[in-house]
Amino acid sequence: MTEASASELACEARLNLRNLPLYMDRISDRLQSFDADASKEGQRIDFRFAFGGASFDMDRLVMRANAADRDGLARIKDLLATAVEVYARDENPEIVWTGDLADDTRLAQFREMVVTQVGDLTPLMRRIRFAGEDLERFAKFGGMHIRMLFPTSEVPDPLWPVLGSNGLPIWPSDDRRPVARVYTIRALDLEKGIIDVDFLIHPGDSVGAHWAMRAAPGMKIGIMGPVGRPVRQASWYLMGADETGLPALARLLETLPAETNGIAFVEIADDGERQEIANATGIELHWLTRNGVAAEADERLTNAVRSVEWPRNGSAFGWFAAEAAAARTVREHWRGTLGLGRDQTLAAAYWRRGAAGLMAG
Repeated sequence: MTEASASELACEARLNLRNLPLYMDRISDRLQSFDADASKEGQRIDFRFAFGGASFDMDRLVMRANAADRDGLARIKDLLATAVEVYARDENPEIVWTGDLADDTRLAQFREMVVTQVGDLTPLMRRIRFAGEDLERFAKFGGMHIRMLFPTSEVPDPLWPVLGSNGLPIWPSDDRRPVARVYTIRALDLEKGIIDVDFLIHPGDSVGAHWAMRAAPGMKIGIMGPVGRPVRQASWYLMGADETGLPALARLLETLPAETNGIAFVEIADDGERQEIANATGIELHWLTRNGVAAEADERLTNAVRSVEWPRNGSAFGWFAAEAAAARTVREHWRGTLGLGRDQTLAAAYWRRGAAGLMAG
């Protein structure tokens, strides 16, 4: 059970959703993908996260959240409200939290950051360092990514979002709204209060790449997070990424336990795009170069990942981040051909040919 203790923060929201039982399984599956343990007793479903608890009372149509601190409570409210908004969209859910911090309009996951350093790792990869205050939140919850809020030529002085009564951000009107794109935290130094983000510089309609090409010390930007599903702990990993997923793959190689084994493939344009990675694991890293082949047309990455035999013993996890069609190919292989579950694989589309607005711009 996830009843809040006397020292914990707690809140609840009533749900006027007649069809909640029809999509509760999908809500539960989504929450469990964020490392929540689920249990059911009668018409109540409880979820236990490392940072707090949550429950759905199906009889009374009430969801509850509890945590030891503001960051944890905000995270759980965000996860619950997002799941309900996604799966109960047809019922137009109205979520109003009551209880602790219900009147707080400060967005716990938001920080304003300032550029302190800009440098090129390779001809196409630029690293930008940002400084900000109270960054401890971005080391929590297992998420490696942030939503970056960019000013643009159309909105050079945007307003930042605030917290709504449903636990989710309220955005300003379009004429003051920043453009949001998701990027990976390449490195985080809590003591110094800095975050490094790697930007792939490429042609096309990319707000992030355009901003990064003009970035200079002193420029300000907003970030929100962390976002994204946690990578499950395992003793063996199979990884694959193109340039857009490279920052996340590199961070994994530098932060997973030293005894971790596996195979990782990285697709890059040419040998000039290789970069130094302080691989702290036993995972074998292989570089695959396109050498003139268009990024979305090269099948070497998907072929390499699908050629690896999945281990029969021990814990294993498959992680893939690249173009949408490649991610779909790998996902279908892992889920369909090999019969692996969501708890064993994560294949994410970081970009889609001809489209803007996905991960990594």
